[in-house]
Formats: sequence, C-alpha cells, structure tokens
Amino acid sequence: MAWRGQLSRNLKELRILFSPKSPSSSSTRAFIENNYKDLKTKNPKLPILIREATGIEPQLWARYDMGVERGIHLEGLNEEQISKALEDLAKGGGSS
Repeated sequence: MAWRGQLSRNLKELRILFSPKSPSSSSTRAFIENNYKDLKTKNPKLPILIREATGIEPQLWARYDMGVERGIHLEGLNEEQISKALEDLAKGGGSS
C-alpha cells in the first residue's frame, strides 16, 4: 500500500462525507476509524476533511490542481472497496 504515502502528490484535498448514524454509512465510519491515522501520518500536510451530516449519502471527494474535483458514492461498499476507490482517485490525478 505504498500509494497511501503518495496521496499528497496528486491530491490537494480529500473530503469524506457520511451520516453519523445511518446504516448505509457504517462501512465509511469503519474506514475512517481504521485508516484516518495512517493516512494522516503518511500525508501530514494533506487536508483530510471529515464531514458528518444526518441523512447524507456516504461520499469520497478528491480535489486536484486547478480546482478539479472527482467524487465517488460509497453506499454499499465495504472498507476494502472504499480503500480501492481512494487508491483509484489518488492515482487518477484528476483526469476524467
């Protein structure tokens, strides 16, 4: 998982949105609980914003250079799939 230490190369900001109580956000909450510390330790200058809002669908947003943003809906994904989605966004470099 060497890509985790390279997040700040392509990304300018990472935002994770989820509901604090919704069952559809349970995997996202678990992902944050189990991975935030590692991601932040490996990318200390990268803003990783955690946003909780009641009733919101779980989402992952990446901001790249020139204000380009890409997002992925996380509903129905498990922790491993969320990690893969983040890896894809990190390697995507804002193209699409």
